[in-house]
Amino acid sequence: MKPIMFILLVILATALMGSSFTFGKMGLSYASPLLLAGIRFTLAGLLMAVWVRNKPSPSSAKAWFKIGTIGLFQTALVMGCIFLSLRTITAGESAILTFINPLLVIIFGTIIFRTHYRLSQWAGVIIGLVGVIVTLGFQMQLQTGTWLGLGSAVCWAIATLLVKHWGGEMNIWVLTAYQMLCGGIVLIVLGMLIEAPHLVINMQSIGIILYLAVLGSIVQFAVWYYLLQQGEPGRTSAFLFLAPFFGVLSGWLLLGEMVYANVYWGGGLILIGIFLANWQPSKLRGTAS
Repeated sequence: MKPIMFILLVILATALMGSSFTFGKMGLSYASPLLLAGIRFTLAGLLMAVWVRNKPSPSSAKAWFKIGTIGLFQTALVMGCIFLSLRTITAGESAILTFINPLLVIIFGTIIFRTHYRLSQWAGVIIGLVGVIVTLGFQMQLQTGTWLGLGSAVCWAIATLLVKHWGGEMNIWVLTAYQMLCGGIVLIVLGMLIEAPHLVINMQSIGIILYLAVLGSIVQFAVWYYLLQQGEPGRTSAFLFLAPFFGVLSGWLLLGEMVYANVYWGGGLILIGIFLANWQPSKLRGTAS
């Protein structure tokens, strides 16, 4: 792939990731949080299920259990926490908190799977966690949305480890489609049971849902997985640091959200931490290849 095409696709994928937070916050004007998230991923899962219908589907109850478990963490819990967090914190803050998940993957991977990481990766963890503290403004009393934003990062890290552990057993596109569908259905059920569900149907709400389901879910996943297949995954993943930047930028452009100095400094530290956690020195890349 030509470098210019790689850069353009990276910008497209991370811009869709980040802007989804802003469009999610816009969607809260028309729907309750869990119901909105559930509609988004049920629709995306159904569309992807049609797309992968000719690929080998899981044939055992154990495989479906694994898909359902990944869907619970990756879609239901991560997106449920994100959409609920958007009620009390900005889209930019939610994006920054959610995208500390690569740092948590290193911590959980060490504890659970005894994975060994480089010194630069641990430096990234420490710098990233300091960045979280700075982003929160050293506040002792945290908002509910802050805890939910952190919860989305924790659930995403768990889902990442589950995908790494189980993902090789099935087609990645089939896994993506059905985990989104399972998670979306769980979100709709939760939305009906634990919140006062409401949905306003008009051109604006339909446009937001289609953006989130098609561009923010299907296209985002397709482009990102394509990039991972074309390049070295560890190096490509380092570009995830652009997603919270686009979350802050889109929140400022579309919602007029105020961005305070501590968010800039803390977000910068988190981005450096994420980069160090994912970056692989050229000498190690040459050895690996």
